[in-house]
Amino acid sequence: MKAFNFFNPTRILFGKDKAENLGAELKKDCIAKVLMIAGGGSIRQNGAYADFVKTMQEHKIDFVESWGVQANPTLEKARELIELAKRENVQAIVAIGGGSVIDTAKAVASGYYLEDIWAVYQRKAVIREALPLYTILTISATGSEMNGNTVLTNTETLQKWGIGSEKIYPRLSVIDPSYQRTLPAAQTVNGALDAIAHILEFYFMDPDACVTLGINDSLQCTIIEMTDRLLADPQDFSARASLAWAATLALNGLSGVGLAGGDWACHQIEHSFSALHPRIAHGAGLGVIFPAWIEFMAERQPAVFNRWAKNVWGASGISEAVMLFRDKIKAWGSPTNLRELGISESDIPLLVEKSMIAPRLGALSRFTASDVEALLMLAF
Repeated sequence: MKAFNFFNPTRILFGKDKAENLGAELKKDCIAKVLMIAGGGSIRQNGAYADFVKTMQEHKIDFVESWGVQANPTLEKARELIELAKRENVQAIVAIGGGSVIDTAKAVASGYYLEDIWAVYQRKAVIREALPLYTILTISATGSEMNGNTVLTNTETLQKWGIGSEKIYPRLSVIDPSYQRTLPAAQTVNGALDAIAHILEFYFMDPDACVTLGINDSLQCTIIEMTDRLLADPQDFSARASLAWAATLALNGLSGVGLAGGDWACHQIEHSFSALHPRIAHGAGLGVIFPAWIEFMAERQPAVFNRWAKNVWGASGISEAVMLFRDKIKAWGSPTNLRELGISESDIPLLVEKSMIAPRLGALSRFTASDVEALLMLAF
């Protein structure tokens, strides 16, 4: 196992009705006014918004509402909300939603103190301070509720880039699995695929990281089993709770301990999919690219790829495991190739170009433009 640093300051309140404690926590932190950030309105149906309003009113905390964060969140929306936060002189941000809402909230919290938040994504500026951030999670997928990462899309340049900073970890996150009981099956599946992909970005980096790999074996098996259960019975609270916590652990730092920061080529390549076609769900794109990447890369670290095949899929070899992986994705109703995502062969040159904008693509193996093209054709 390689040397590592581990840091995670986020407090978690997990379980039904835990959002009722948020007002008291804000009051304890001497916060009197917050900006609430949300998406398209599903939080009105699942109960999260009503619970938020109730706890704010009970503890006499003022709040400003802002709605409309979309999937694959945009720089333009973040800039708009930064100006609103400054104009209203808020003291903290409360994000109610999934990864898109929380990622936007992180950009707002840090952009509050910056001339332009996009400069951080361009690596031309650094985050030195941020407003306190609190979250109420309603979709388990990105792990953004317990990490310091955020991804935004610049729709003018078709760049979907991510950053990370210790300053933008949420101070506290509420994970109430009951808010997710009304999720459409496709969103549950997309979240599961995103969480699995987070684990896989780390998994193949070091076959000697036995403790972390053991955790990651268990997390993947749990995510697969719980997703199967939820597709059979969306009201299975135990399965919903287990999936929610597994998705959080998939990217809160634990799954990457001793694994040299991970590879992240698949995420960067998938970002080019959803930057070009914003309707493509991030998890669905990852479900297409990762099996192809495993096929492409398996010969470079056969020991750890074979471990994954055996421990996660009960397979005798990598090819069999990839087949089982794709069969599971298909059974969940998600795309298994680029054509099913709506990507045409004529899109591939632009996808290669956008994928290669990153200073470095891949860690297990540094990808060239030719490698990306070959991988995309394998996924086609």
